[in-house]
Amino acid sequence: MNYNAYSEDRTVDRKLIKHYKNLIADYVLVKAKQHPNYKFAKDFYKDKDICPQNFLKYYNRYLNESKEESLLPQKRGPKYKTIPLGIDKNIQDDILDIRKDGHNKYVIFEVLKLKYGSLTPSPSTIYNIFKKNGVNKVTVTKRELVQKIIKEKIGDMGHIDCYYLPKGIIDSSGKKDYLVCIIDDHGRLAWAERISDLQSLTVMFGLLRCFQTLKVRYSIVFKEALTDNGPEFGGTSKFSEDTTNPCMHLFHEMGIKHRKIKPYRPQTNGKVERFWRTLNEEFLDGAVFKDYDEFDLELAKYLIYYNEYRPHQGINGKKPIEMIGEKNDKNE
Repeated sequence: MNYNAYSEDRTVDRKLIKHYKNLIADYVLVKAKQHPNYKFAKDFYKDKDICPQNFLKYYNRYLNESKEESLLPQKRGPKYKTIPLGIDKNIQDDILDIRKDGHNKYVIFEVLKLKYGSLTPSPSTIYNIFKKNGVNKVTVTKRELVQKIIKEKIGDMGHIDCYYLPKGIIDSSGKKDYLVCIIDDHGRLAWAERISDLQSLTVMFGLLRCFQTLKVRYSIVFKEALTDNGPEFGGTSKFSEDTTNPCMHLFHEMGIKHRKIKPYRPQTNGKVERFWRTLNEEFLDGAVFKDYDEFDLELAKYLIYYNEYRPHQGINGKKPIEMIGEKNDKNE
């Protein structure tokens, strides 16, 4: 994939404007009960394979602004591009000083707002600072420590999962699309690829691209892979040597031991579940992409940001890329 800068194409814009104007003309007739083919709006949406919420957003914006440009995606862009990479040290010092008196994150937020105004970090960020400095008073039981999977080296285990993309996020498509992801257990380095369905062969090719990118860019070669019991990963079959399933065949050919979580225990694969939550909050939520090329490019940019620039609370505020070689450095 070419990750060079995305170039604007006015031809695509003109096609989108024409497409929406045709849809709006049909929709007006449906509302007036004059359309020859559709009696109800739901029939119109289904036949045109469009998301009602997404269409009505463009329709109402076009009515209010009365200009063709309002029919183009007005992408807010992924949230992660506006996330600061750090909090001012003076603010952090004030948070910790007030915390010594036993005040919670909400009280500290109100106190700091008087001093710092719009620069005041949110209560959730304040709590993250608690955790980073060990003043959040969270205790972990012995049982929780035993159940938690902890690997000591990059590549010891990759957590793998698939994720459904919200319909309408890629503006020119009414199809269902998915992501498949691998995240390293120890270093949290991750890569995801867009796939068109959850057929095992499709997932296998998406996984192969993920494995290749993590190997080429970060020199990660996995020993084990942990998945759920979905049919794309071979279902509940316990025979990891069964290579009739494309994904299981891929693991076999790459010399990767395939492990599966216990049924109805998704928390065992919690690291990749947490990755999906972060991806949704920082990249997917509210964003609209013009087409697949733009989505793929922006996803790649976000993943590089996630791996190389974004501090990760699960690894004590380090960036995932900083975890590469960490264990070897300690042993030298």
